[in-house]
Amino acid sequence: MPKRKEQYKTDDEESGSETDLVNVDFDFFDPEEIDFIALKRLMTQLFQADAEGFHLTELADLIIKQPQLGTMVKMDGKDSDPYAFLTVLNMNVHKDHPSIKALIDYLLAKTSSNTALHATLQGTIGAKALESDRHIGLLLGERLVNMPVQVIPPMYRMLGEEIQWAIEENKPYRFDSYIIISRLYRLSAEAESSMMEMDEESAPPTKKQRQKQERQEKSQPTGGIYSFHPEDECIQKLASWSHDYEFTNRQSREGPDSFGLDVMGRVMIIPGTKYNELVTLLSGTYPAPGAS
Repeated sequence: MPKRKEQYKTDDEESGSETDLVNVDFDFFDPEEIDFIALKRLMTQLFQADAEGFHLTELADLIIKQPQLGTMVKMDGKDSDPYAFLTVLNMNVHKDHPSIKALIDYLLAKTSSNTALHATLQGTIGAKALESDRHIGLLLGERLVNMPVQVIPPMYRMLGEEIQWAIEENKPYRFDSYIIISRLYRLSAEAESSMMEMDEESAPPTKKQRQKQERQEKSQPTGGIYSFHPEDECIQKLASWSHDYEFTNRQSREGPDSFGLDVMGRVMIIPGTKYNELVTLLSGTYPAPGAS
């Protein structure tokens, strides 16, 4: 049985001038061995062409071996592949794990151009820092590109509950900070303008009006950089640091997970004390469509 089941109403934009809603059921499960291959595939999507350096076989195994924490979102029952996942790993406890060591070295290298952030990261996930009792959580999550962002709030909420249960059992999940990794894409000014115009022209009237309003309400330029994950905007509001970086192995626009775009990475740090606030912000920003 799933640990949670939710029904979402998602937009069907191909059925006339008005947006129709289609019911979609998602089941939320604990990580299990059957998720291994799909989990590796999702992490390859997250890390793109740099994924080979992170020992994804060992990383997926590590995630599956802590089933008391984390969620796999599925549509066709327990034995089907997950379409999304979210979990947290204790970087102090697993500091000698090859995947965690590789990620630490990678993130420190990617922030070397930002002196202040690099010093902060060194004092957070550097070798000496991870010997301290200030534990750091690595929040890992990814989903297929067509998954609605509305699955994210319940995933974060359930993870927060599981972290609290683990703390009550005296397990090492009281985190001082969380490291979150995301991915981005970059558009030229021309492509950015064309994309917005095409979206507005092709949208049904009600959605077109909403898109125009959202476009007018944007007060700060994006520099042509967008996240594949809309929830990054909520995370950044509470983050103490956020840094965008180029992948070491630049992937062709024709790559299977680049969707014809220039892709990049992002690392964010949020204080552990902000986690519950993040859950509230996500839930308010991305409620399930049609939810009362």
